[in-house]
Amino acid sequence: MVGVQYVPETLDDSTLIGHSLSDPERFAALFDRHADEIHRYAARRLGGELADDVTGEVFLVAFRGRARYDRSWPDARPWLYGIATKVVAQHRRAERRRTAAMAKVSVERPGTFDDRSADRVTAEQLQPRLARALTRLSAGERDLLLLVAWADLSYEDAALALGVPIGTVRSRLHRLRVKVRRALGGIDPFAEESRDG
Repeated sequence: MVGVQYVPETLDDSTLIGHSLSDPERFAALFDRHADEIHRYAARRLGGELADDVTGEVFLVAFRGRARYDRSWPDARPWLYGIATKVVAQHRRAERRRTAAMAKVSVERPGTFDDRSADRVTAEQLQPRLARALTRLSAGERDLLLLVAWADLSYEDAALALGVPIGTVRSRLHRLRVKVRRALGGIDPFAEESRDG
């Protein structure tokens, strides 16, 4: 009798986590699948110098807590982003220093530029004001904004990651848009965003 072949690429995250309970080495497939994404998120939140550490911490916490994973979630991304958000909170001092430094940076306008670079220049000019606006947000507001904007989570996945109802995500994002728009002098950085949530 031939045994069933284990092919991690064909299994959803929940099944991989379930298999890792009896064979811990199988958890490596979950790491391989999501580590780059979590690393990018950590790098954007805290800078590249801490991203490796944060990614390692996220997967260590996930590995240790895998028995408590809600197996009704086939996609582990919201769970991993929830862990990442908590690990980032532990590194928040470094994030605050970095964001404060970005807010102090003045952007010099180039002498000439073509139409393709106009958007980039505008974004660079807004960066210090946006960084100042981010420092004025509460930790929970900043976490939600960056999960949706940088990690590209849906409203539902952000709600799962943060452990709050989807209605809370919607209302918080509405208030965040108002705060950020006010801080940017009426410019709406979310104008082209369209999410079904």
